[in-house]
Amino acid sequence: MAVDPPAPERSWRTRIRAAAGTVRVRITAAAVLVVGVALLAGGVLFIALLRDSLTRQVEFAARVHASDVATAIHDGAPAALAVTRDDEELIQVLDADGRVIASSRNVAGRAPVARLRPGGAEHVQTPVDDDPFVAVAVAGTTPHGPVTVVVARALVDVVETVGLVTRLLTVGLPLLLALMALITWRAVGRALSPVEAIRAEVDGISAAQLHRRVPVPPGRDEIARLAGTMNRMLERLQRTHRGQRQFISDASHELRSPVATIRQHAELALAHPELTTSGSLAETVLAEDLRMQRLVDDLLLLAQTDEDSAGPRRRPVDLDDLVFAEGRRLRLSGDLVVDVTGVSAGRVSGDAGWLDRMVRNLGENAGRHATSRVSFSLARRATGVVLTVDDDGSGIPEEQRQRVFERFVRLDEARARGNGGLNGRARGNDSPDGGGSGLGLAIVAEVVAAHGGQVAVMTGPLGGARFVVTLPSADEAAPPDRLVLP
Repeated sequence: MAVDPPAPERSWRTRIRAAAGTVRVRITAAAVLVVGVALLAGGVLFIALLRDSLTRQVEFAARVHASDVATAIHDGAPAALAVTRDDEELIQVLDADGRVIASSRNVAGRAPVARLRPGGAEHVQTPVDDDPFVAVAVAGTTPHGPVTVVVARALVDVVETVGLVTRLLTVGLPLLLALMALITWRAVGRALSPVEAIRAEVDGISAAQLHRRVPVPPGRDEIARLAGTMNRMLERLQRTHRGQRQFISDASHELRSPVATIRQHAELALAHPELTTSGSLAETVLAEDLRMQRLVDDLLLLAQTDEDSAGPRRRPVDLDDLVFAEGRRLRLSGDLVVDVTGVSAGRVSGDAGWLDRMVRNLGENAGRHATSRVSFSLARRATGVVLTVDDDGSGIPEEQRQRVFERFVRLDEARARGNGGLNGRARGNDSPDGGGSGLGLAIVAEVVAAHGGQVAVMTGPLGGARFVVTLPSADEAAPPDRLVLP
């Protein structure tokens, strides 16, 4: 049965594992590993080259001395076989059969230390003190015939020098690696300190503190750009969060009004049944229910446009048929003069239900604010299919023309619901009672954007507002089967 380690040990191990997984540790370890391998390979190569260079120098000196000995014995110089130090050099002269015919005193009477042809070289262990030597052979001549002069020089200095350098590298390279690791650790720590500050700040930001921003380090490096990007992201989140809270608040308010109306009429019917009839109560409940249903449908449609993957299917739609239908509806619903003489054929690619809702909202908005006249026009231009809706109402102030497309925006916040007067009504309201939720024109903007078009508002020739919607024609529409929503 396994026994869990005590809490302090688990905590210690957890801290070790957590520290080992940090970027700072990984970068430092990688730098030490790479530099360590490079230094090790360089050190081995350096020692090999040093040993080879020193050996070649000894071999060259031995060959020069052998040539001098060969010249001396040719001239008959008796001191040619003398050596300075018995433990560092030896000389032998061999005849054509490889027998020693003369030698230095430190190898007198000994067999040949190496059997080499003239020009050759060999590493040998001499019988003097069993140290490593390098022996070279040079051709020479005497009055008795050709000979081979063999000179061997000790490699003790080479071995000692290489050993000293090896020991220095063995001690120096780890110290160098430790210094490099320390420098890397400090440098990476300083480079990542802004990231840690950003992380700590983001970790402390909650939904109620989206106004906070991460510190932006000086300079224009990647970390500074990261901090700027995160601040822009936080700003978008704050704006979205604020919009969602406002959206929920406005939606709750809009739903509360019909619910309160239904409750008020129901309580009145219960308390004073003689003052109302079931028919009038049912009429009130039905009207408020339709109002709530319209608001819920609007919210669902806006939620669909917010989902990129929920785009409607595209198919050719005759936009002029939708405009004519809306014109007939407006004529039947009031005393307005509705002009559709400017409507010509126009086909777009999109969702017929969404496009019908867009035309319906534009028509309702124009009819609500018009004094007596509403005009529709539809034509195909170089920019696409252009739908224009005009009314002869009071128009929209220029500074408010972008706000009318925002959700739950009413330009006259003080007006009461159901006020039929022109001055008491606001753009973008679409409820049947003359007031509205402020979603009508927001839906127009979302539907137009979902279909790849544009919508604008300006002052029209009738003196009121003019809404201009430009949509790609069916021939120019994007080929994908589904809309790509913004």
